[in-house]
Amino acid sequence: MTTERATGRRVSVKEVAAAAGVSVGTVSNVLNRPDKVSPATRERIQTVIDELGFVRNDAARQLRAGSNRAVAMIVLDVANPFFTDVAHSVEDQLAAEARPLILANSAQDARREASYLDLFEEQRVEGMLLTPVGDVLTRLHQLRERGVAVVLVDRIIDSADFSSVSVDDHLGGTLAARHLLDAGRRHLAFIGGPAHLTQVRDRWAATQEAVAGVTGATAELVETDAMEATAGRRAVEALWERPADQRPDAVFAANDLVALGVLQALTQLRVGVPDEVALIGYDDIDFAASAAVPLSSVRQPREQLGREAARILLEVMSAPSAPARHVVLEPELVVRESTVGRG
Repeated sequence: MTTERATGRRVSVKEVAAAAGVSVGTVSNVLNRPDKVSPATRERIQTVIDELGFVRNDAARQLRAGSNRAVAMIVLDVANPFFTDVAHSVEDQLAAEARPLILANSAQDARREASYLDLFEEQRVEGMLLTPVGDVLTRLHQLRERGVAVVLVDRIIDSADFSSVSVDDHLGGTLAARHLLDAGRRHLAFIGGPAHLTQVRDRWAATQEAVAGVTGATAELVETDAMEATAGRRAVEALWERPADQRPDAVFAANDLVALGVLQALTQLRVGVPDEVALIGYDDIDFAASAAVPLSSVRQPREQLGREAARILLEVMSAPSAPARHVVLEPELVVRESTVGRG
């Protein structure tokens, strides 16, 4: 175990022991089993530690122990307030168990996701929370076989083997699409992507089903390469290059960041929201209510999602052979001016 002095040189356990006049084993006990050392000796050693600026090498300790108390979490987009809110709730729940959270961003890139999975396994974390991008089922089985607990967040994969906490995206898509249809809109554009993301696929499928039940209604998928504001702006710019009679009278954005980009583009094009185009997003992030036109959205229970994910992961870590649990939470429609105008 070593640390850096102000000069950049590392202070060793041996130096601490020599300065305190005790054995290396006694210093180790103070660091790892303080109850085995008398209060007076602990105080003397702690004084030396403070004076020398010694900091334990926790990585070495974890290597000897064979595990790391930290929990890793890989999210799709750390810039999206939805995921930061979920991660914050996870962190709060883990803090009660003295477990730190390591957060990583896959940026919807399967190769980057795979790299983080390898990294966290090498760091010997005991558990991972994952919102997967690609087909990771084989990799998850490998992790479990090697003693790493995994819980899926905001997604269910085609396997009952791994516990998950998700929100019913099909219900959320139904709530959004029906709200637009009930408001009299008949030509819906669903903007979001990539389409292979489960969240996008489920919300789009629900939109198609809702539209199929209304005579004269249509729905169009406008796939984007990312779930961010710039993608929403580009989609609108492309749609408004069409003749007026081929443009949508409503937009269902796959998340609120895309919706905010849609709103910016429509504003620049001087298209009235909601008079000419009704607009609804998904997630109900804090920015939705404070947008230039307050944004209707489908609210996901972010805090509950994070807390449940952390709780289930702790359960899996303590009982790896227990049956997998699948918790599905319900979203809620939040109506604001972007779909109904001022009351």
